[in-house]
Amino acid sequence: MKETQFRNKIYWFTFLFSVLVVWTHSYNSELFLGRMPAAITVYRIEHFLGDTVAQIAVPGFFMISAYLFYRNFTWQKLSDKWNSRIKSVLLPFALWNAIYYLGYVIASRLPWVSDVVGKGVIPLDLFTAADAILHYTYNYVFWYLYQLLLLILLAPLLYGVLQHRYVGAIGLIGIALAIALGFHIPQLNLDALFYYAVAAYAALHGKSAVERVWNKKTGQKGLLLFVVSILLWYFCPIKTAGITVAFRLMVPIALWVMIPEDRLMEAKPWMRYNFFLYATHFAMVRLINKTAAIVLPGSPLLALGIYLSMPIMVTVISFWLGAFLRRYMPQAWRLLDGDRS
Repeated sequence: MKETQFRNKIYWFTFLFSVLVVWTHSYNSELFLGRMPAAITVYRIEHFLGDTVAQIAVPGFFMISAYLFYRNFTWQKLSDKWNSRIKSVLLPFALWNAIYYLGYVIASRLPWVSDVVGKGVIPLDLFTAADAILHYTYNYVFWYLYQLLLLILLAPLLYGVLQHRYVGAIGLIGIALAIALGFHIPQLNLDALFYYAVAAYAALHGKSAVERVWNKKTGQKGLLLFVVSILLWYFCPIKTAGITVAFRLMVPIALWVMIPEDRLMEAKPWMRYNFFLYATHFAMVRLINKTAAIVLPGSPLLALGIYLSMPIMVTVISFWLGAFLRRYMPQAWRLLDGDRS
């Protein structure tokens, strides 16, 4: 496919994954309904979307990040790759964690708002601030960026293994077996490592397959993989770690292969603010859900309606907020968005 088509497809997929991530953090049945019988139906619908459908999002993010990092990679490009990720990952990670911390500090001291926040009075001191920035204490959705930073730092080791076709394949099998057997390593999530390494391997050895021009036969292969993924998930009686990781790996790959790049319209501006959407959505989701639950509690239809429409509301708000920052505070925008847009 053409480079413009490849980039446009990336925008579409990152936007899709961003929308799905919003659903994973928008559960509100208990907030609105408590233990009412009606809460069970709302709970089941929300958790089907959030715990099954939307769980392909973060693996998809890891795979896109890895593929872009290792696309046309050489040892000589390592320094440039690391430097670019300082702007696009490390600085936004620290800045957003600091912003969330200060936001909670202020909100926890304001009447009424503190009830919505529900965390008591947040201490304002250097130790708490450092912990919040380093360990994303008040911005826990940034666990993804924390894992991504670790994976980026591991680039020399990963590339050293994955650049060799057969050695790399053995390495991927080893990670998969470790996940299936329940092994753990400090700090780094093995499933994140697996998603990232698979995409890195594809960038190094399968670029022609990943970026080939779509045709009917390709689409049929993607559809077959998608159907196999669904059958694997729903007919496997025990959802082991291995089965879960396989499902969350296969679905994004199947969607990429299924969807023809030449039929995707050019991504709209509001579809390109995906990192900013990811960074801001959690605060907006919590504020909307908690405020609505306080004002209008006890309505199953309202709870479900807010949940289903949350990606739309959050996308609109984040786009206009981002557009405002981009126009009137361009330096701040570049820092917060990682100099992406």
